[in-house]
Amino acid sequence: MDKRHLGDLQVSTIGAGCMSISANYGPPADINEGIKTLRAAFEKGVTFYDTAEVYGPYANEELVGKALKPFRDQVVIASKFGFAIDGTIGLNSRPEHLKKVVEESLKRLQTDRIDLYYQHRVDPSVPIEEVAGAIKDLINEGKVLHFGLSEPSARTIRRAHGVQPVSAIQTEYSFWTRDPEHNGVLNTCEELGIGFVPWAPLGEGYLTGTMDGNTRFDPNTDLRSTFPRFSPENLAANVPVVEVLKRMAIAKNATPGQIAIAWLLAQKPWIVPIPGTRSVEHLNENLGALEVRLTREDLVAMESDFSKLQVHGERMSEMHMQQIDPT
Repeated sequence: MDKRHLGDLQVSTIGAGCMSISANYGPPADINEGIKTLRAAFEKGVTFYDTAEVYGPYANEELVGKALKPFRDQVVIASKFGFAIDGTIGLNSRPEHLKKVVEESLKRLQTDRIDLYYQHRVDPSVPIEEVAGAIKDLINEGKVLHFGLSEPSARTIRRAHGVQPVSAIQTEYSFWTRDPEHNGVLNTCEELGIGFVPWAPLGEGYLTGTMDGNTRFDPNTDLRSTFPRFSPENLAANVPVVEVLKRMAIAKNATPGQIAIAWLLAQKPWIVPIPGTRSVEHLNENLGALEVRLTREDLVAMESDFSKLQVHGERMSEMHMQQIDPT
């Protein structure tokens, strides 16, 4: 598989989002199936794996540690800190908390360093300079190799980067979620030489074309049940977005999901999507996006079609959106 760079960190062009194996999009998968899927990804050239302490919580880091242990030195592991994990969805990026939880993550991941360590959400109660300083200390100790931020504003990126160079930004970005194009984040990454990792590159499953107004989500196990964009009304109203992908998929002998990933890869050479899956079948489909070539004319046509549409519904619940760093 071809490689891309997140700052000076080299990774596979497509990474593996590991969260959905353990949490948030339905009940956890069988752990052995999860291990099988992650190891199959490695065999197919994936070297970049994304997890977080809050996924599960903790269970996903344990899964990733177990799955990747046989070839740990050949892969890049990204994890995240910053949630309090105290029965609330509160944030805690205080340096003393960070230096405690990194030890716990290292243990679960069965490793002596985390290749890329993201602040999961910007904590308004802790100056980002203090967070970056704590990461700098961990980098000097060799426990962390690279610093990342998830869902930050352009202003926060600049402030953090001034203390400790940021290698990667992780924010939701996909064919139907365009916030980073408009809020200065992508431009800031390009200016500062920072890589960009879109989470939910398949629109949390919607852009694969397998959902419609009749799709339902378990409120006990699936976060999408609380997201306005995934209400029955908006699932139906957003079908025209998927139709754009389907038309291009027919022309390219591909699937809508492969077109969605190929579209992201075509935006910038420093964008590395991390589609998540719990099955080898879907893994193979996702990696098939590498065979899709979208021309400049294809991209212009897709953009023209998309510009005539409205995406209905906020991307996350009000509670989750309150944790997004304001611009």
